[in-house]
Amino acid sequence: MIRTLVRTFALLLVLASSAAAQSARPALRASVTVDSDIVRIGDLIENAGPVANVPIFRAPDLGTTGAVSTERVIEAIEPHQLIDIDTRGLAEVVVTRASRAISPQEIYDRIAQALADRFHVADAHNLSLNFDLPLHTLQVEAGAAGELRVLALNYDARSSRFDATLDLPSSRVLQRQPIRLTGVAIETVDAVSVNRPIERGEVLQASDLTVLRRPKAQAGGLAEMAATVGMAARRQLRPGQPISIADLMKPTVVQRNDTVTLVYSAPGLTLTLRGQAQDAGALGDTISVINPQTKRVVQGTVSGPGRVTVANNTLHLVENAPEPALVSTPAAPQRQE
Repeated sequence: MIRTLVRTFALLLVLASSAAAQSARPALRASVTVDSDIVRIGDLIENAGPVANVPIFRAPDLGTTGAVSTERVIEAIEPHQLIDIDTRGLAEVVVTRASRAISPQEIYDRIAQALADRFHVADAHNLSLNFDLPLHTLQVEAGAAGELRVLALNYDARSSRFDATLDLPSSRVLQRQPIRLTGVAIETVDAVSVNRPIERGEVLQASDLTVLRRPKAQAGGLAEMAATVGMAARRQLRPGQPISIADLMKPTVVQRNDTVTLVYSAPGLTLTLRGQAQDAGALGDTISVINPQTKRVVQGTVSGPGRVTVANNTLHLVENAPEPALVSTPAAPQRQE
């Protein structure tokens, strides 16, 4: 019984030792992320032991990913006496270089704020920056903390051109090679435009409008939607074109030859009848209306859709009435002398 227990225990020790040895075997990783500009053996191989910190490859550029074949990995490691590597059937290892990404918008905002603070060009949110070269995401080391700053800045008010150098003190990459950007800074203002084609006479709704940013030098259009909603287009309007006062008119609520309600007003009395509009008109316009009964044309003010008001101090209820008959009065008798 005791011998059986001893043998069982010994077998368990052998199995455990074998499993430990198996788990400690160097093995290839399928993918890895590195922080430095070099790739070490320990980055690619699990259980690399004393040679783990030996560099063997150059890392990909910041924020990018590359792949190295398993064959090349084995060849690079071979001189360092690391053998019996479990490749796990992998054809390649994917290597990613960790980074901190600084977006084009952050770069844009930093330069705009610096121009506003140092040269008082305009408020930062009113500046439009046009760069000579397209902005791209800036990749710096993953551990580079702090805010991007404008190290140097020049601005020419006559040409509106700027020259900016950017820096991040905690980044060795930018310390070695700061980013320099050039372009033009233009002050802009709000301009109301339409977001779809609008035909002449069409009444504008809030859903038809959008606000663009336009160079201040080209200002002259409307800046507030409230001044546009409810107005009609005097001409055809197209998206991207700022709307000016001259492009708008009050919407027509009475068309020529429309049958309208003609309202005569006088102190204490209002009379309504049907008439025919001789002109088209918007709210508040003065148009001519013919009274179909008397054929008399009167001037009135458009006071609503299909409604024209005529205001008189004296209301003549009877038109074209016959003249009153003349009455003869006998002369008084003359007194005889």
